[in-house]
Amino acid sequence: MEPRVYTVSELNQSIKFLLDTTYGVLWVEGEISGFKVSSLGHMYFDLKDADSLVSCVIYKGFASNMDFEPENGLLVKVRASVTIYAKQSKYQLSVKELIPMKMGPLQIAFEQLKKKLEAEGLFSSARKRPLPKLPQKIGIVTSMQGAAIRDILSILKRRYANLHIIIVPVKVQGPGAKDEIAGAIKTLNVNFKDMDVLLVGRGGGSMEDLWAFNEEIVARAIAGSRIPVISCVGHETDFTIADFVADLRAPTPSAAAELVVQNKEELVRHIRQLNTRLVQSLRIFYEHLKGRFTGLADSRMFRNPELMLEARLRRVDEASEALFSGAERRIRLFDDKLRLAGAKLGALNPEFPLTKGYAIVTLADGKTVVKDAGALKRGQVLSIKFKKGLAETEVVRTEE
Repeated sequence: MEPRVYTVSELNQSIKFLLDTTYGVLWVEGEISGFKVSSLGHMYFDLKDADSLVSCVIYKGFASNMDFEPENGLLVKVRASVTIYAKQSKYQLSVKELIPMKMGPLQIAFEQLKKKLEAEGLFSSARKRPLPKLPQKIGIVTSMQGAAIRDILSILKRRYANLHIIIVPVKVQGPGAKDEIAGAIKTLNVNFKDMDVLLVGRGGGSMEDLWAFNEEIVARAIAGSRIPVISCVGHETDFTIADFVADLRAPTPSAAAELVVQNKEELVRHIRQLNTRLVQSLRIFYEHLKGRFTGLADSRMFRNPELMLEARLRRVDEASEALFSGAERRIRLFDDKLRLAGAKLGALNPEFPLTKGYAIVTLADGKTVVKDAGALKRGQVLSIKFKKGLAETEVVRTEE
């Protein structure tokens, strides 16, 4: 009897059947390595221990239901079935459930989002705005069924009754809560541009109850709010992502109401103190001016103002005398310099020698000066310029 010959596909199918019937669904523990997400939304990674590894896949249908995203180095246990990837004859685990070994999935998701938003600068103190001192219009985003809204309204009414309060009721836990909270924040920003401050929160509860305030969509709505936001979620020991992004974190909803407005009696008391200080400052200023006025009224100058005028007139006379005296000296000096310059200029005049009996001999054109007798010719007409008048002559002979 000849042995059976398998095709490659038959062999892989046989191995797949063997794996399915032998192992079924099982739990495997290991460390995530080489994690990546495909364009279709499937998650691929290796699960490894100190000696070996096994390939894993989480298909999109299971991946979309996870509260956090797996990451390299995370120690986990997975519920999976053992299957084979026939095209490569490679077996892998098809993961149906993934559970962290050290932290719960919500805590991991919290830490991952916190790290992401902090890296973007959304927690920076530089972008947080101060609250208005005397807000007139306050918005509240919370549930109408919880104790939080009753506490907030009671405190606001007691501390400062004449406030304009706008409440947007929302779900604060469960499916759809994150979308309602984010939408309410955006709605108030669009429709109430004169709103001074916004309270966003709820009463206490478990981490699961408070989870809507750890969602990225809520965090980004708070970060994008034009209205300053006070986050007031849970009890004093509870911290959410909303607390880190908001302009101010209140430990409880009641504390938020106390922080957002001053007590009316305290405000009135403060105004009275300012009024008292203002009156005292005006009285001191008045006494100071009164003292100065009295001193001036008793002064010799004030009783006899002609003395002040005489002194000023003397100063004017002295200044005028000094001015004119100096001007005369400067004019004489300038006149002497002018005469000297005129004499020097006259000496440089080319016709100055004529005053001493000399004459200037030119050709008949009156322009070309004769400097050399040897250059003249017999019968040539010359012009002679004297101090007074001109004369013409004819060259009879020349000698050098």
